Amino acid sequence: MNRAHAPLPMAMPASAVGGLLREWRAARRLSQLDLALEAGISARHLSCVETGKAQASREMLARLADTLGMPLRERNSLLVAAGFAPKYPESALATPAMAQIRNAIDAILQQQEPYPAFLLNRHWDVLGANRAAERIGNHVMRGRPSKHTNMLRQMFDPEDFRQAVVNWEEIAGSIVRHLHNEVAAAPSDTQARELLDEVLAYPGVPASWRTRDLSTAPSPLMTTVLQGDGEQLSFFSTITTFGTPRDVTLEELHIECCFPMDEATAARCRQLADQDP
Repeated sequence: MNRAHAPLPMAMPASAVGGLLREWRAARRLSQLDLALEAGISARHLSCVETGKAQASREMLARLADTLGMPLRERNSLLVAAGFAPKYPESALATPAMAQIRNAIDAILQQQEPYPAFLLNRHWDVLGANRAAERIGNHVMRGRPSKHTNMLRQMFDPEDFRQAVVNWEEIAGSIVRHLHNEVAAAPSDTQARELLDEVLAYPGVPASWRTRDLSTAPSPLMTTVLQGDGEQLSFFSTITTFGTPRDVTLEELHIECCFPMDEATAARCRQLADQDP
């Protein structure tokens, strides 16, 4: 009796692997020789892999991906391009296998009360938030719901959360520099590139932001100032990620926790929490 087997991913042309490696080398500003030396492989063999004259083994691809610092999703793409099965799973957050992770995320979000906290993926989609985030959002937006579930669209759309940000140009400019860096660091992430193009197309975005600015160093502490009901609320943020993830979904999650910059902001957050039904 013949048994049915799940088909392996179809191999892309050999040059597809070379194209991916060249993109990532360029993003990391490495020559073929630089990459070969750092990965401990023959420069000639690497050249043959990039031109499609030789087939790379899984082990060789893993060493190259380690050297290039490729995220798990892109490592899977590299393996599939070479005709191998992907190595890293991508588990939906709602699956039973992620139950402990969900519990940890919920604990962090709740512990942040009465200050806002958000669960985001790598493209800034808001996957979750605590009640404080909802309260502050309702307060500064005067009860008007957001048009978007993506934090970048909320921040750049003049009809959304952007209108409540007093120092919008400072915050948005910092976000754009971060996005440019992400696009440059992950050349195969087309969604990040499309998102950057989208936010740059919103009204009032300076034309100079369309070019990556390498001269301005990021501020060590960025303060977001919100205007709501005749008062200003000031927050700074910290980012929490999961160490040494072995799942694509988990690697791409991060939690942004907002903290008050002054006692007046802290007091307003506590007051809004006390008024929460």
